[in-house]
Amino acid sequence: MTEASVPDPPDVRFGLGEALAYGLLQGPTELLPVSSSGHLVIAPWVIGSDYVRLDPELRKSFEVALHVGTAGALVIVLRDEVTTAVRELDGRRIGVIAASLAPPAIAALTCERLIERRLGRPEVVALGLVAGSAAMAWADRRDSARERGDAGWRDGLALGVAQALALIPGVSRSGSTIVAARARGFTPLAATELSMHAALPVIAGATVLKGSRLAKRGLEPGMRSAFAVGTVGAFASSLASAGLIAHRQRGRGLKKYVAYRLALAVAVTVAARRRSAHKVGATGAPARRLGSHA
Repeated sequence: MTEASVPDPPDVRFGLGEALAYGLLQGPTELLPVSSSGHLVIAPWVIGSDYVRLDPELRKSFEVALHVGTAGALVIVLRDEVTTAVRELDGRRIGVIAASLAPPAIAALTCERLIERRLGRPEVVALGLVAGSAAMAWADRRDSARERGDAGWRDGLALGVAQALALIPGVSRSGSTIVAARARGFTPLAATELSMHAALPVIAGATVLKGSRLAKRGLEPGMRSAFAVGTVGAFASSLASAGLIAHRQRGRGLKKYVAYRLALAVAVTVAARRRSAHKVGATGAPARRLGSHA
């Protein structure tokens, strides 16, 4: 059998309601520094959804479809800034875009399948949430004075490395790029703007990559509807969330997001250990105390 002809398990169910729910979850979790990919690992795990049993490549393609909805919303919200950026495009700005694209592109082409298959677990998400929180808490204390127009190719490269690291669920693309920009001396407002602008080229690149793979593989009619509904939900929730960020939250501190991420990491860790202990007890094997080592 060729790769395109291998079907998903027949008992796997992924309904339109669930696709819409994930789309609605996408907007705020993508635009706020809390990790949309982490939430898309945690949410189906919590409810015991069949989504986690879908082929990892298909799940990632669905997540890219959600990002397309987010990108469409961002283009609308940032239309004046995008238009101005296109008109003022010069060698320096092209260098910033190219440098921000290179690291995530390399990481996606070389490591994405490994990440999809090995790192999409709640325990990994919890670690990513904690690590990202530590970086955000550090960045929030930095003094900074640079504005968005000061960005050069080195700043673009820093944003690109941050976006490559954000392929790990729980890290957060917006969070990591804000940290990178703050580390490079940008003001909180400029860092937030750079984070949102850096997302668009990467989302476009991911769409092309995943779209070409899906075209070769093919997509069942039922999944096409789920992809469409999820994308529409992501567009709507991103549009609402982007408006909230644009008018109320740009340039503010990261403490509340750090607190939320840490609380979520603790909750996921506790739930994962309880489930593990329950499974051990159900098999009749002696359960180890939490924190004990083999």
